[in-house]
Amino acid sequence: MPSEIIFNVEADPEGGYTAVALGYSIFTQGDSMDDLREMVRDAVLCHFDEGDRPAVIRLHLVIDELIAV
Repeated sequence: MPSEIIFNVEADPEGGYTAVALGYSIFTQGDSMDDLREMVRDAVLCHFDEGDRPAVIRLHLVIDELIAV
């Protein structure tokens, strides 16, 4: 049982956010960060059996920013 599961979170070009779990085939999306948190929690609950769920979900927000020089 993993103690923690990590999701890479990115802003979706079409709006909202997407989250992909590292090391697991879990993908979800939400219209806002609050919505995404709820969707990630639900996806983890559905993916793992009750005794095998991680204790912590970590969201790693990736910001891709271009700065002109």
